[in-house]
Amino acid sequence: MSAVCLEGPLLDQVETLVGPWELSIERRYCHLANVSALLWNHFEHSNWVGFYVRQPGEDRLILGPFQGKVACTDIAFSRGVCGKAARTKESQRIADVHLFPGHITCDDESRSELVVPIVDKENTLVALLDVDSPLRDRFTEEDQKLLEAVALVLGERLWS
Repeated sequence: MSAVCLEGPLLDQVETLVGPWELSIERRYCHLANVSALLWNHFEHSNWVGFYVRQPGEDRLILGPFQGKVACTDIAFSRGVCGKAARTKESQRIADVHLFPGHITCDDESRSELVVPIVDKENTLVALLDVDSPLRDRFTEEDQKLLEAVALVLGERLWS
């Protein structure tokens, strides 16, 4: 992930939301739920904001906390935009998911997608942050940098 400036009101709020963590899975999910709600309200014209969490030791993800329409519950690393982000540990900003080879259709109305990997201190993929929109080419480079900064905070605070 690229280095970004960790400043601004949204990132300050993320850091506050995921303050001290006592290492329980339940508390991690509470923090992820709050962050998904915060991002849901931040990103206009989005129809899904949430997390997919890696199954330890497996190359698949399961649905985590989210806001929006119903979602796929399991995603293999070999499938779709999320799978590519998981395999490569690189953000995926897709202007039109219907043109993406192997796209998984969880919601027919989703058109663009931004997926950012979350890694722990050993650079192991632990989760993905995913935002979908019904608008084509909705997400900007600035959106990507912001979500990469959020992912960095989450990886450092909730998995390291």
